[in-house]
Amino acid sequence: MKIKILLSLACSCLFTSCYAQQPTDSIADKMLIYQLGNGGWPKQLEDKSVVKYENPLTPELKELIKSTKDLHATFDNKATSREVVYLVKAYKKTQNKAYLKAAEKGIDYILEAQYENGGWPQYYPDKALYRSEITYNDDAMINVLNILQDIATKSNDFEVVNAAYIPKAEKAVTKGLNCILKTQVKQNGNLSIWAAQYDKDSMLPAKARNFEPASLSTSESVGVTRFLMRIKTPSSEIKTAIEAAVKWFDANKITGYRFDDVKDSSKPNGEDRLLIADASSVIWARFYSLDGDKPIFGDRDNSIKNDVMELSYERRKGYAWYGNWARKLIEKEYPKWLIANRTK
Repeated sequence: MKIKILLSLACSCLFTSCYAQQPTDSIADKMLIYQLGNGGWPKQLEDKSVVKYENPLTPELKELIKSTKDLHATFDNKATSREVVYLVKAYKKTQNKAYLKAAEKGIDYILEAQYENGGWPQYYPDKALYRSEITYNDDAMINVLNILQDIATKSNDFEVVNAAYIPKAEKAVTKGLNCILKTQVKQNGNLSIWAAQYDKDSMLPAKARNFEPASLSTSESVGVTRFLMRIKTPSSEIKTAIEAAVKWFDANKITGYRFDDVKDSSKPNGEDRLLIADASSVIWARFYSLDGDKPIFGDRDNSIKNDVMELSYERRKGYAWYGNWARKLIEKEYPKWLIANRTK
């Protein structure tokens, strides 16, 4: 009996020692805890607190995570995509199989969430408000497509993923590309850029929050264009889409101004945000009208303004209404893409 007990203790100690020596990553370990039952990750927990992996995992926080429902799973603000990417890299670094298992569960969630028309919603399975719309906003759909393209091409460390995912990823990317090509907005028969979100059934541009009207969206369209430029041996349709988007960006750039904070003692926080003359700056408005390529600005009361200075102070200060999003694309990335695809 004593021998059996000693052997049992020895085996237990050996197992504990081996487990303790297993390479780990502290952030990856937290991601395993935050992962929801359906494989996705939340950007906010049940009490609407933002997921921050730098926060210590107190008993109270663990209980809050445990109580967070699957409906909170989302692709918004890089949720799910950032975790899958991080866990794959953590697995490659540590060979800790728990990280790869969690990443592949996340990939399963990504594949399940795709619509038959090729798009992805902002949230899945939650369909409340605008959460079920096809969402390019904040690069939600493009972040997902980049992961699937990495799986299909065995790039950016995704060669470690089970090879059974490759044909699934290839199929999903093809559907996603078809969605992108179908949703590129036409103006008088000419292709322009993309809206931030689309109705999941009609695939027509749609509004999201009150201050995010149905419109052409420059920031998101840069991400879409960059993804199209990743495709090796692009089809004529993909080439046309890229060329049309770059042409639109070039035609609608705003030179000589930047959107920045300025001191203003009359404002609540002692500063305002507005357009400032700057000869070296090239920018674009965040949103343009679908029909006339005019910069438009949404407020919380669902109104649309034609001048950023007509917005309420809170909204003018609280949103990126202008940015230099497409400058690097049209000045450096597109010329390089043209050279690489000249004879293809």
